[in-house]
Amino acid sequence: MIASPGAAALCLRIVFLFVYALLFAAVEIEIEGPYGWAERLPTWFRVTTRAARFYGLFMRGKPLTGYHAVMFVLPLWSFHLGFVGGVAWSWAAEAATLSAYMAWVVIWDFLWFLLNPRFGWARFRKGEVWWHGRTWLGRFPIDYYGAVVTSVAFAASARLTTGDFAVLCRQAVVLASFAVLTLLSAAAAPAYMRWYQQMRRPGSDERRLCLPDGAGGDAPAP
Repeated sequence: MIASPGAAALCLRIVFLFVYALLFAAVEIEIEGPYGWAERLPTWFRVTTRAARFYGLFMRGKPLTGYHAVMFVLPLWSFHLGFVGGVAWSWAAEAATLSAYMAWVVIWDFLWFLLNPRFGWARFRKGEVWWHGRTWLGRFPIDYYGAVVTSVAFAASARLTTGDFAVLCRQAVVLASFAVLTLLSAAAAPAYMRWYQQMRRPGSDERRLCLPDGAGGDAPAP
């Protein structure tokens, strides 16, 4: 990721990353339905192994699953594609990449709740989300605050090689823009939820028309 994009490039980056988070949230809603943290997916769960305990230290006790082992690495890997495609690596560029990723993870996660008919803003609160079951500050789990602080810290660290806070200033614009775009998504969430339910109305599933005999039938209700 380029450390010092122009204004137009920064705007394009913000919109691209937000839509990227929106797509990740949408595909996870399709995969998980109302059951978060891979609760009912055919993946492995670990909480007692050494790796799971180590993972839990950074994830505030959340289980380590095969699904998340891939889904956290996948976007982080994709954020670094620019370095393979010709962007010169520097610590400032890496700091911009990591700071954007940490903010993006929060947006991705929050959009999953905001758009998911099982939750929405009304049910996004302590006691409703078992995997965010520990400390909340106001209406948000402490994990979000930690990720944003880490994002800011990464951006500020670019000063070690650039001598200025340009990367940090641009990250502040990213964070503010993400907040505005999230509010716009919240306004559109009811329409998405209606479409989600419409696509799952009883009798509408057509997999029976293309799957082998005995393998079809309606999808289970979420």
